[in-house]
Amino acid sequence: MKTLDTDIAIIGVGSAGMVAYKAARKTTDRIVTIESGPYGTTCARVGCMPSKLLIAAANAARATRNSGSLGIHTDNITIDGAQVMQRVREERDRFAQFSIDDVLAWPQEARLHGQARFTAPGTLCINEHTQVNARTVIIATGSSPVIPDELKRALGDRLIVNDDIFAWTTLPQSVAVMGSGVIGLELAHALHALGVRVRLFSRNSKIGPLTDPEVLSQAQALTQTLLPTAFNSQLHHARLTTEGVELQYSTLGESENHTDTFDYLLWATGRSPNLAALNLAAAGVDIDQRGMPQVDPLTRQIPGHPIFMAGDVHGQRPLLHEATDDGYAAGHNAASWPKVQAYPLRASLGIVFSHPQITMVGQSHRALTDAGTAFARSIQPFANQGRARVDGQNTGTLALYAEHKTGRFLGAEMLGPAAEHLGHLLAWALQQKQTVEDMLACPFYHPTVEEGLRSGLQKLRAELRS
Repeated sequence: MKTLDTDIAIIGVGSAGMVAYKAARKTTDRIVTIESGPYGTTCARVGCMPSKLLIAAANAARATRNSGSLGIHTDNITIDGAQVMQRVREERDRFAQFSIDDVLAWPQEARLHGQARFTAPGTLCINEHTQVNARTVIIATGSSPVIPDELKRALGDRLIVNDDIFAWTTLPQSVAVMGSGVIGLELAHALHALGVRVRLFSRNSKIGPLTDPEVLSQAQALTQTLLPTAFNSQLHHARLTTEGVELQYSTLGESENHTDTFDYLLWATGRSPNLAALNLAAAGVDIDQRGMPQVDPLTRQIPGHPIFMAGDVHGQRPLLHEATDDGYAAGHNAASWPKVQAYPLRASLGIVFSHPQITMVGQSHRALTDAGTAFARSIQPFANQGRARVDGQNTGTLALYAEHKTGRFLGAEMLGPAAEHLGHLLAWALQQKQTVEDMLACPFYHPTVEEGLRSGLQKLRAELRS
């Protein structure tokens, strides 16, 4: 077995691992990266970018279909599933190639391929062909969809996860989507808009990350209007037939079971960190019942060990911009260990590219309530907001929160038009610790959807004063 001695071993070469490598190289060239799968980030290959390509096609189809309200009539809309998926795959491959080229430009001796596992503190074995002795280790192995084994055995390749969709050469006739979280919600809306028969299943009535009662209630009602849904449902049976995947399920409050058949069952009920194969016990790391070690959210270090974690693998903020921040912090701290420093987190920002979009900024309604925070709250619907009505996008609600004592903006939950853009404005205000008065002192152009944000802030100021 070949033996390598190095300053830093980075396990996983996705978004976090790539940034960690670049950050660490500012201090040392003695770095080894270890990847067990294909190069190219999850975001580019099977995540953010291909899903947005599918959503772009869905938005175009939806806009064309709904243009009659504006006096623009288009009859006999045709969706070419093969052409839709060809563009998704081609553009996806283009995005993925950028990161692949980046990695392949690194020195060959810095790139190992295989599954890494600890055999002792600071010692890794790679597929029994190489032993790596590292002063510090960065774990950036990402996460994977959680799929019940019995369903895998029963349904074979008719049970899919989001990764599988982007290998399609055309669109299927029907898909059952299990899970109303971010991934399930985005893909269910997109496939439905593209003419695929979809039913969205959920064991509860949650919609993405929403927690505000009023915003969530509207999201539930709107989702049921836009999509065939089965909230508060229980899956009793799934089997393969000559027709496809047959599902038998029940919903809360109904005495009879339902049976329906789909081409595929898309499982989108959550993800788990890719840690099991690493044998953290051999590194002397304690793990909890979920198989997770403790991780300092600011240094990204596993306390007491020269091991750092970055990206989706620790599950704290599984978003690309957070993964790159993690990689930067982990790379610098691994290179300077045992001297490490805290790298503050940016303002929390999450966006769901559903229809309408959802954005979460700062502290959620649930987090504020659970913490016993004294906060003011305003609710701003978009039904009569000027620009939203002009564009025919006047659905949704914005909830804003501020601290009673100081008037400082604390967070927001939103379902509605331009949520991805309003979310950025709110996150910037939050990171700058602005008060509601500070935010209202900024310009709001007319006529824009941002005026709806101003109306919400004005209501929030009134709540603070009362």
